[in-house]
Amino acid sequence: MPEVLKAPLVVDFPFTRSLGPVQSAFLTGLRERVVLGVRTGDGRVLVPPVEYDPATAEELRDLVEVAPTGTVTTWAWNPAPRRGQPLATPFAWVLVRLDGADTALLHALDAPGPDAVRTGMRVRVRWSGRRTGAITDIACFEEADGGPGTDDDGRTGTDGEADGRTGERAGPGRGAGEFTDPVTGIVAPARLDYTYTPGRAQTAYLRALAERRTVGERCPSCRKVYVPPRGACPTCGTATTEQVECGPRGTVTTFCIVNIKAKNLDIEVPYVYAHIALDGADLALHARIGGIPYDQVRMGLRVEPVWTGEGRYPDHYRPSGEPDADYEAYKELL
Repeated sequence: MPEVLKAPLVVDFPFTRSLGPVQSAFLTGLRERVVLGVRTGDGRVLVPPVEYDPATAEELRDLVEVAPTGTVTTWAWNPAPRRGQPLATPFAWVLVRLDGADTALLHALDAPGPDAVRTGMRVRVRWSGRRTGAITDIACFEEADGGPGTDDDGRTGTDGEADGRTGERAGPGRGAGEFTDPVTGIVAPARLDYTYTPGRAQTAYLRALAERRTVGERCPSCRKVYVPPRGACPTCGTATTEQVECGPRGTVTTFCIVNIKAKNLDIEVPYVYAHIALDGADLALHARIGGIPYDQVRMGLRVEPVWTGEGRYPDHYRPSGEPDADYEAYKELL
């Protein structure tokens, strides 16, 4: 039995989104140490606020300020915090119904241990010392003792102190949710860490690539050869085991011109990414095209792989110098 391949894989990208009037007011309020909810047509106050009533789908715009204190409605202990979570030490995830609200807000509760947490306990917001207009402006919750709320550096303070805020609360005569310099957008980092283990077919494919060969598998029913192999025919659903070496040359079937530079990818734009039908394969794979001006790449262009250094797969494909393939030869692979 060959050794099973596995490798760590990280998907990491920033997600930028704009905010509507309700979420903008909510996050700007957090920056100013104000917690806002929204009132529904039947008088309920929802925290966090939403733009539409989840029960009636009615549009909601009536913002209401609620207290920074509340009651724990349910909780779960987190003994081993992960990267990016609110606290680095063990804490409780809690649902807190803030005073004046009818729904609960999910956040972290700083507590010495699970024995110190209970449903019904009174808690208050611990504000971050520096706030930017994000849910992390609430550093966490802490048990309420009747005193003023604290920042995460231990300061009590009041609204208006110089703590790095970029705006200020609206003056007299303005309604809840009206602030100067409102937050209009956020950047939320998205990251997924996992270990990828290919199956039998892809393991054989990757091992062949390490030898600078391209191997596919033939369906015993329809006789099509698939590269990369999937272990089963996507058309017939039949398991595939017969290996077939394909290429190394192939034909460009379709392509696109990339004009936006990818993060951490040292390739100058514009460049071409194409689907390439390797000789002997019935499924096109995708790869970058090089060695030719981007505006000269075309359907039917014959290409060959270019390997660099100790690379385990082709760095790119370049023109092979052969005449272009006839459209009839690859039209089924578009």
